[in-house]
Amino acid sequence: MIQQGGAPGSGSARPAAPRGDFPLQTGADHLIRLESITKIYGSGDAAVVALDDFSLDVEAGELLAVMGPSGSGKSTLMNILGCLDTPTSGRYWFGGEDVSRLNETQLAHVRNRRIGFVFQQFQLLPRLSAWRNVELPLLYRGEHDRRALALHALDQVGLSNRVDHRPTQLSGGQQQRVAIARALVTDPDLILADEPTGNLDSVASRDVLAILRDLNQQGRTIVIITHDPEVAPVAQRTVVMRDGRLVHGVAA
Repeated sequence: MIQQGGAPGSGSARPAAPRGDFPLQTGADHLIRLESITKIYGSGDAAVVALDDFSLDVEAGELLAVMGPSGSGKSTLMNILGCLDTPTSGRYWFGGEDVSRLNETQLAHVRNRRIGFVFQQFQLLPRLSAWRNVELPLLYRGEHDRRALALHALDQVGLSNRVDHRPTQLSGGQQQRVAIARALVTDPDLILADEPTGNLDSVASRDVLAILRDLNQQGRTIVIITHDPEVAPVAQRTVVMRDGRLVHGVAA
């Protein structure tokens, strides 16, 4: 029998990402369109349906919170939104291209050029200073002026006085702000935050959410995957998942 559930485990001008063969036919304001996305892990009696005929639109400039209990499919959704995985069926249009039909090399190009990631565990390299951590995505792109861009990103998150500190010299909230700066430094089309407050106390959580809200007010498109109810009041819209399906959406 096929079971429902989540996934196992779970500035400068940019060169255009490779374009798909199926341009978005809806309004230009949509950055994301998921159309009847299904994701199945395994096969036969061991098959698990992580996403089940899931559809969702996200407008450019929107701050969206995606909520749901463990096993609801949030992690699988994040992997597909972030071009870390592809759907079993259905279509995913991102900025006008059908990324559900791209190969791994093309997906990596989209990730590196157009999406900034913020993770619950920060994912900072302990031996590197804050600004060196922030510059890492620029190394992969061969950008010039990496230090200047990294310092600017750190200033945007209020850490201009901590640029030479290593992660062990920073609080959890400050480490998450470094991670946000790292997501910002490539000037992405989308910031995708996976449980960004999951390892923070209430004060640091509010600070991080305030930064994400301010970035959104500057025009950034942000999707937050979370189970934290404190995120909902910050978002413009909240959608709730259960058993791989969209249960309902609530405007702020």
